[in-house]
Amino acid sequence: MSTPFPFTAVVGQDDLRLALLLNAVSPAVGGVLVRGEKGTAKSTAVRALSALLPEVDVVAGCRFSCAPAAPDPACPDGPHEVGTGTRRPARMVELPVGASEDRLVGSLDIERALADGVKAFEPGLLADAHRGILYVDEVNLLHDHLVDLLLDAAAMGASYVEREGVSVRHAARFLLVGTMNPEEGELRPQLLDRFGLTVEVAASREPDQRVEVVRRRLAYDDDPEGFAARWADEESAVRARIVAARALLPSVRLGDGALRQIAATCAAFEVDGMRADIVMARTATALAAWAGRTDVLAEDVRQAALLALPHRRRRNPFDAPGLDENKLDETLEEFGGGDDNDEDPDPEGPGPSGGGGQPPQEGPESPEGGDTGAQPEAGEAGQPQSSGAGEQQPARAGEPFRTKVLSVPGLGEGAAGRRSRARTEHGRTTGARRPRGALTKLHLAATVLAAAPHQRARGRSGPGLVVRRDDLRQATREGREGNLVLFVVDASGSMAARQRMSAVKGAVLSLLLDAYQRRDKVGLVTFRGSAGEVALPPTSSVDAAAVRLESLPTGGRTPLAAGLLKAHDVLRVERLRDPARRPLVVVVTDGRATGGPEPVALAGRAARLFAAEQVASVVVDCESGPVRLGLAGQLAGELGGTAVTLDELRADSIAGLVRDVQGDSRRAA
Repeated sequence: MSTPFPFTAVVGQDDLRLALLLNAVSPAVGGVLVRGEKGTAKSTAVRALSALLPEVDVVAGCRFSCAPAAPDPACPDGPHEVGTGTRRPARMVELPVGASEDRLVGSLDIERALADGVKAFEPGLLADAHRGILYVDEVNLLHDHLVDLLLDAAAMGASYVEREGVSVRHAARFLLVGTMNPEEGELRPQLLDRFGLTVEVAASREPDQRVEVVRRRLAYDDDPEGFAARWADEESAVRARIVAARALLPSVRLGDGALRQIAATCAAFEVDGMRADIVMARTATALAAWAGRTDVLAEDVRQAALLALPHRRRRNPFDAPGLDENKLDETLEEFGGGDDNDEDPDPEGPGPSGGGGQPPQEGPESPEGGDTGAQPEAGEAGQPQSSGAGEQQPARAGEPFRTKVLSVPGLGEGAAGRRSRARTEHGRTTGARRPRGALTKLHLAATVLAAAPHQRARGRSGPGLVVRRDDLRQATREGREGNLVLFVVDASGSMAARQRMSAVKGAVLSLLLDAYQRRDKVGLVTFRGSAGEVALPPTSSVDAAAVRLESLPTGGRTPLAAGLLKAHDVLRVERLRDPARRPLVVVVTDGRATGGPEPVALAGRAARLFAAEQVASVVVDCESGPVRLGLAGQLAGELGGTAVTLDELRADSIAGLVRDVQGDSRRAA
């Protein structure tokens, strides 16, 4: 087993380390979600935490980590006698993003269950993580069906595995820790709320601190064991402090004054539900215990709010997480007072910056602080560049609205989502087939029909069927898939009227919100001046697309053909990367084409490339005014798709009925 990077050797990232340590002190806090750009020691810090956790007592030989003092009466390996057991280190179990359902919850041998009535159960990762840490790297990319299983286990503290009436249950209480890069997409609100705390991390812009990060990493890579040995004393000190804080935790007093501040803060920031209040109370208590105090102070409540509320105040995926600290201070001051808030702050207690409860870094050359919240420089991350003369200032997007459902015709086999029909592992059963590889979803009736004709030849004498592996049938299911929604947006001068472009951006923003809810990937191609440009390559981050859209300038000619050809190139590359994900092209334009020789003919030829490849498409017709040329409708015909106006795009409009984007003309043909 490789030597982990020492937790105390992580440079900076005070809030991240504090949030992890608070969960080590009080697992009831509910875990940590770590958001940040790549290369910011997110995974390193999480993996290092497991070495600091106290050992756990378990029943010897139990695969489900039952506690000897109170074994689970429903444990599949039970029943266990109450008594002494053995001690082992706390586990940190990693859940891969591409894991199967059986790998997460465990699997039953269906063949033995049907033929012999034996519950042969192989535990999954939830059983391994019981009384330890379940770590999900890139948690925002986790498939929906795995998210549902995690939510169920986190809510009930148990995992249930059922296959055709055969059921197994075992305890599954774990500390959930996830890391993610927001550029790759956001989390579902239900899972987001399950994380007790959240931390935003970024690489320091302070040169001295960056130098120290590189120095320590190189030293660790050269000699992991020697590097860890140099930090052994600091690791032992933090481990002992965790044990002491756990022992002190039951004695910490959360007075009425602190509770009033917690409730007032959650109400002031309009946080949904009551989970935030409970998490803040537990976090403030853990902060006091970590600082060695038995009373919760206002400083603890403030720090708890900064860790527990930012991810709970988001109303849609385009809202940036965060907290108005001035408003927080005003709320705490207004509802402060009471005998439990009159004491002077403990000198070792957590201060407003979040570092007060943090163990000091006592190693050599260990800079503290630094600007860990710096933002990227303007113009980074592929922001659209100026195209020269005729450019106007970007118009603000109009108010988003609920859009009609646009779907890709036919039956796909892409990643699970909520847009188009597809063959999936989850959904309604539509038939049966022989399993390819391991059986995951048994079709009981088809299995019985396959086995029934052979019972006499197999010498059946008892009441049960004689079932063999060749008889097993896999259920085929139909559900919904996520698609690649590629927006091709006209940003030329013909679209540049301020009110008009605001409505166009509002419509695209509405479609982006719909794409987020339906688990799509999105991409953004714009065209104006003399060329088309990939403003955002296909990504799961719809909020990144919203940022690009907001800053989109307008002006210049209308190179419609260039925009379509650029979109065609994007689809060609993406088809190689993810051939199962079907595309949906949404062209937002008034249909005009100018610039260069024969611009209209060129645009028609470019559009027919999509029709030849049967790419599903829809044209959002942005033409306005008393005189309408119908050019967007003609473009939709060339694409082999359909056209909708901005008004028709609204779900509550008379024309806003659910329909495939396959055009009426294609269906008629």
